[in-house]
Amino acid sequence: MATTINPADLMTLGLKVLQQCVENRTTTSEQTAIRVAGPDDVDHLHSTAIPDREPASIDNVLARAAKIFAFRARMDHPKFFGFIPSPSSDYSWLGDMLNAAYNPHAGSWFQSSGPSSIEKSLIHWMARDLFSLPDTAGGCFVSGGSMANLIALMVARDQMLSDDSRGKALVYVSEQTHSSIGKALRILGFRGNQLRKIDCDNNSCISISNLERQIIQDRGEGGYPFLIVGNCGTTNTGSIDDFVSLAAIASAHRLWLHADGAYGASIVLSAKHKNLLRGVDLCDSMTWDAHKWLFQTYGCGIIIVRNQNLLVESFQTGAEYTRDAPDGPEECPNFWNYGQELTRPARAMKLWFSLHMIGLGALETAIDRGFELAEVAQQALSKLKYWDIVSSAKLAIVCFRYAPPHISEAKRDLLNEQISKAAIRESIGVTLTTRLHGKTVLRICSIHPDLQNADMVAIVENLDRIARGLSI
Repeated sequence: MATTINPADLMTLGLKVLQQCVENRTTTSEQTAIRVAGPDDVDHLHSTAIPDREPASIDNVLARAAKIFAFRARMDHPKFFGFIPSPSSDYSWLGDMLNAAYNPHAGSWFQSSGPSSIEKSLIHWMARDLFSLPDTAGGCFVSGGSMANLIALMVARDQMLSDDSRGKALVYVSEQTHSSIGKALRILGFRGNQLRKIDCDNNSCISISNLERQIIQDRGEGGYPFLIVGNCGTTNTGSIDDFVSLAAIASAHRLWLHADGAYGASIVLSAKHKNLLRGVDLCDSMTWDAHKWLFQTYGCGIIIVRNQNLLVESFQTGAEYTRDAPDGPEECPNFWNYGQELTRPARAMKLWFSLHMIGLGALETAIDRGFELAEVAQQALSKLKYWDIVSSAKLAIVCFRYAPPHISEAKRDLLNEQISKAAIRESIGVTLTTRLHGKTVLRICSIHPDLQNADMVAIVENLDRIARGLSI
């Protein structure tokens, strides 16, 4: 079997793949934002999955690929507002392609000293220059926030708990904390009753008074509090916890403080909004996803710890087959010692490519644009009858609800679900629902910088048209 292609054929194949990719990217806004495969579609897709004995032509494979990729949520569509969208920059996928072609193994300095230098430098720039963390700070690139949170929680466990205390250990989160925290704790062997969910205030931030009261109570009852997870941009509302107060509690009670900034950490690049992150520099660890608000393709998360040596203490291992890639000095890191991956791609390289091609000024403008779009949506809603703002615009997220007074709360819940589904069917926008304060609400997360103000107003007005039609 030939694993390489002669240069002329490779150029032909490469150009065909690139052409299809470019055509897909340049027509995103013209395509349906979400398409879910039905039973007949799934049968066809299953039959497409299995290869034939003889190789297929590139045209045939690309045609099949187009049909396969048609069934997806276009998270980079300007009118996709569900979850946290991923309006990835074209520079990111080009950087991804470049990195995939070079295909470095970014586990050790010996195997990848060039890309490892970039990874180390980007991490230090983020930690020290952007977040003013001490010179001891460091970290690595991982697949995303879930993996970064797992790494942070493992380091916190290893540093704060003895083997004997783990059975009594307690973790404190808010009711808005991301589900990946609970999953990470289960992976690390903690039981469900070792997670304390603290109520939020009216701004969907963790209640500082309730948190401290619970810590004191648990310690008095023989528990072993060891970790607080603060939210730096919640998925539901974009809320940021009071990290100055959280840091004071963590210090007073000798707890590890972790910031889940997978979504919100990116606003550190905005001169206008970075003040919202006050106190994050006091944390012991933090998570950051570049594939959210730094406009990267998926698989570009970051874990940063206040003392990077603690990562090595938790993850460093040795083997006879890695003896020719020895652990060097701090300036020449083997990144396989910073997390659980031995074989790892050079994820930092696509971010490096994008940052240099875009420039920090344009990136800042794009981040600020998300704030503006959510505010435009809120202003448009405020002019319409029977629409309640359940959570005001924060970090490009606004939550709202159609609530005519003449129907019950249960019927309002059902009505808002119907509004969401109808908006998707009519290709108005993917405005999904969530639950806040016990109610079903609609939610817009508006981080696509190409959406115009008039488009956002039109989306809101169409939601209102649907709502009035359904409620008759």
